[in-house]
Amino acid sequence: MESTSDHRSGKKKLSLLDSAMLIMGSMIGSGIFITSAQIARDVKTPGMLLLSWAVAGIITILGALSYGELAAAMPKAGGQYIYLKEAYNKLIAFLYGWTLFTVIQTGTIAAVAVGFAKFTGIFIPEISAEHILLTIGILKISTQQVLAISVIILLTLTNFRSLKTGAIIQNFFTAIKIISLLGMIAIGFYFGCTGKGSFSHFSPAFPEVISMGTLGIFGAALVGSLFSADAWNNITFTAGEVNQPQRNLPLSLILGTGTVLSIYFLANVMYLYILPIAQIQHAPQDRVATLILETLLGKSGAFLMAAMIIISTFGCLNGIILSGARVYYAMAKDKLFFPAAGKLNKKEVPANALVMQAVWASGLTLTGSYGNLLDYVMFAVILFYILTVIGIFILRIKRPEMERPYKALGYPFLPGLYIAFAGFFCVSLLAYKPEYSYPGLGIVLLGIPVYFLSNKLLMKAK
Repeated sequence: MESTSDHRSGKKKLSLLDSAMLIMGSMIGSGIFITSAQIARDVKTPGMLLLSWAVAGIITILGALSYGELAAAMPKAGGQYIYLKEAYNKLIAFLYGWTLFTVIQTGTIAAVAVGFAKFTGIFIPEISAEHILLTIGILKISTQQVLAISVIILLTLTNFRSLKTGAIIQNFFTAIKIISLLGMIAIGFYFGCTGKGSFSHFSPAFPEVISMGTLGIFGAALVGSLFSADAWNNITFTAGEVNQPQRNLPLSLILGTGTVLSIYFLANVMYLYILPIAQIQHAPQDRVATLILETLLGKSGAFLMAAMIIISTFGCLNGIILSGARVYYAMAKDKLFFPAAGKLNKKEVPANALVMQAVWASGLTLTGSYGNLLDYVMFAVILFYILTVIGIFILRIKRPEMERPYKALGYPFLPGLYIAFAGFFCVSLLAYKPEYSYPGLGIVLLGIPVYFLSNKLLMKAK
């Protein structure tokens, strides 16, 4: 009989390359192509725009270095859910899993799937939000939504076969995404050097006066760069299926996040080299990367960018579908989720959990509510990251005997620095973007009555 304390969902099949590719593929979605416009509107100057990406990179890498200790010490399916349960209790872990299922993972799946469909519509005009196929009461189902749901179903079914199959797909699309991004950056610098770029776009780099208000607005503006860099922790969800997890998990976290964040920063340097910040701020529909390639290559540039985003979103979607179900599997083993989610199919994959995730994500796709939910939830995402890193300190005291093949680099200074940076971001959001932060906190807190109600029902069932 399988122990509920060991949430391993199958044989270990992910190599270091697979793990790093899963991280990079999950991180790179559509954010890098569009979020710089909103950040630029918030921070106003080129230097502050680049600083926002640099700070987001530092925060993310500090988080990855810290998570490495937990991942190596507890290489079990469920990842962050397991760390929170061990450091705190089942309630805190449930609140994380609740938020992940209701909004974070499924909302991201819905948003990325619609992004895939939206850019596919550039090549196939019949696929659009305006092309309605079916009306059921107030619900209108468009060709765009049908394609989005179709790709969710396709990748969910693909991940039924085996983890390795999903990893092969992930590796292929991640490699194409990285090559495409580097190609876009190279095109930008090449044409920039032929006279279409200017270093004058970087000046004036910073505001003449930097006040506490400026810093607060800057902190709140990090929501775009941090969201674009998010999902780096998804590899911990599949930790029970990684070869040599004590070595490969922390190493893949460092390699994966470091590579993506370096590319992100280079992309933004290129954006500013080609376009003045005013044009970045007012890019049509915030599509900065599309504007760049249109400026350099004409109409063909827009089609090239659409193809890049289709590839990027497809690969990102596969990564977050593959990893998220492992958390619900771990929760089900703890009797905190639907029991069926805790069962594996013949390929030792949590197929039922994958189906539940796909159904809820598809529902969010039909309602169209995922966009606002994702805005709200970034506060909650970082809040759980902070709690998880604090968990390192708690477990060092609570479980000193725990085997730690990898220890957080620079402990306690670097994990403490992560908590400080991420805490500053959360406080800035509360102060300057309360319309996002308080609803995000509300979604988390809504899980408390759900937790106690489900426990009460479970006790009655016994």
